[in-house]
Amino acid sequence: MNAHTEPAAAMAVLIDSVAEPRRPRHPEKAHRPDQPVLPKPDWIRVKAPVSPGYLETQRIVRANGLHTVCEEAGCPNIGECWDKKHATFMIMGDTCTRACAFCNVKTGLPGPLDPTEPVNVAEATAKLGLTHVVVTSVDRDDLDDGGAAHFAAVIRAIRGRCHKTTIEVLTPDFLRKDGAAEMVVAARPDVFNHNLETVPSKYVTVRPGARYFASIRLLQRVKEIDSEIFTKSGIMVGLGEQRNEVLQVMDDLRAAEVDFLTIGQYLQPSRKHHSVMRFVPPDEFKELAAIAYAKGFSMVSASPLTRSSHHAGDDFAGLKALRTSHR
Repeated sequence: MNAHTEPAAAMAVLIDSVAEPRRPRHPEKAHRPDQPVLPKPDWIRVKAPVSPGYLETQRIVRANGLHTVCEEAGCPNIGECWDKKHATFMIMGDTCTRACAFCNVKTGLPGPLDPTEPVNVAEATAKLGLTHVVVTSVDRDDLDDGGAAHFAAVIRAIRGRCHKTTIEVLTPDFLRKDGAAEMVVAARPDVFNHNLETVPSKYVTVRPGARYFASIRLLQRVKEIDSEIFTKSGIMVGLGEQRNEVLQVMDDLRAAEVDFLTIGQYLQPSRKHHSVMRFVPPDEFKELAAIAYAKGFSMVSASPLTRSSHHAGDDFAGLKALRTSHR
């Protein structure tokens, strides 16, 4: 799943004990040998979520029958974000058709799309009082359009229910789904995000179902269709990439006119997932951010706990203000 660069902060169990107790959460990984687990440094640790705001967000999500990438991918920032009633909705079910080595979202054959989901997402957006909402999804390679029409329906439903709310989508790559990007862009999201996840040399082991240059082309295509839409992408570090490879990714994204780059630390969801090869210290993230700004990104978020939708509303406001000041 591309849409979720938000791996777990702690080891996750491979059995989904809530919905299907006997079914492995990641059947394709169940028989793989265990991978080594590095002890986490102090700068990675986060507090367990227990606040009233967190519990209220959880209640609203449950009441509307929705999934969030915050829970499904085990985001380490869930306590902070949900306390502020910020949630990233994950549409089209909780089961992904791909089996990326970094991701903790359940894999397998998904069920049919829920036709009430756009209205339910819009209702939850209204109840949470969101001024900026992030909508992502699992990969749906089983659908003719990869789920693009469903994304568009969700965007339109939110626009109809929450007139002042700005909308950010974090989409799959829509690989070999002709016209999918056009369909989503036509619904006019304010931000179109698609994550590269890692450097090209790691795709075979980390993101085998995807193609690096197809992802670059998707982001480029969005700008070609509508240059007013902000584009965004992110990568994880700590997967064994080389520094010069990270810098090349920056150049490729700038060539595609991407506005916003996020860089975060990869965290290993379970022993069956790709190992953390290195915990990158905070100072290196600051250095990467400085380089990215020098290469021309309008906004950069780079830190160990940076994730695609972390502080997304504030970041969007900053992007919008920056564009206004340059006109």
